[in-house]
Amino acid sequence: MSGIPLDEPAPPRTSGMPGREALLPWLTTPALLFVLVGIWHLYVTETEISAFILPSPASVWTAWLEMLDSPRAWRHTGATIYVTLVGFAWALVVGVGLGVAIGRLRWLEQTLNPFIVATQVIPKVALVPLFVVWFGFGPTSKIIVAAVLAFFPILTNTVLGVKSVDAGHRDVMVSLNATRWQIFRRLELPSSLPYILTGMEVGIVLAIIGAIVGEYLGGNAGLGYMLIARMNAYETDSLFAVIIHMTILGFVFYFGIGALRRFLIPWHASSGR
Repeated sequence: MSGIPLDEPAPPRTSGMPGREALLPWLTTPALLFVLVGIWHLYVTETEISAFILPSPASVWTAWLEMLDSPRAWRHTGATIYVTLVGFAWALVVGVGLGVAIGRLRWLEQTLNPFIVATQVIPKVALVPLFVVWFGFGPTSKIIVAAVLAFFPILTNTVLGVKSVDAGHRDVMVSLNATRWQIFRRLELPSSLPYILTGMEVGIVLAIIGAIVGEYLGGNAGLGYMLIARMNAYETDSLFAVIIHMTILGFVFYFGIGALRRFLIPWHASSGR
């Protein structure tokens, strides 16, 4: 009697679920957005609400297209991008550098921890008028606000990443006479990168929030200033258009960090590969 031997393992079954899971957001997100816009349109048309209170999606879309054709709007967008990226860069350099030092030096963590906790509970937005008084209405005060908001998630995640390095791996490198720089470059940095990139994803969002808040509380350029100008002119459709523009800009920054994650740590589960 012929047949498959009983001790031969059955061939593994393949499933198409990973591909479906990757495709799911590309289907559900546009569908959900379409439903929300449809509800918005129906509400505006059925209730006949004033366009000053809630404009129609079509008028907001038109206002946004006009905004994209305006060189002045792109100058304001460039100002916000500049403030966000410079503030984020400062937060990244100081946050990662200080986080590595705190994670490696126990005495430094014990010394700075009360100060770090105290500064985290301070509402950062309340400091914007003070920064304007100190540094004026130019981009410097907005850069500082963006850097302050982005600094703490980068710092705390870096500390967590450095402290999560396996002690056995560090002992092996020490036993191989590796220098501190080699230990950092070959062990601590790769092990900490997933945590640092998580802090960067949070930090870039907070950086653009800080830039925009700084602009509309004390600025003469940027999307935050543009938002206040549209509000003072009672142009609600343009106000919605600026908000949409800000949202898209935030998505671009966030997904940029996500692309950096897939490039730097393709081996990690968080990269989505």
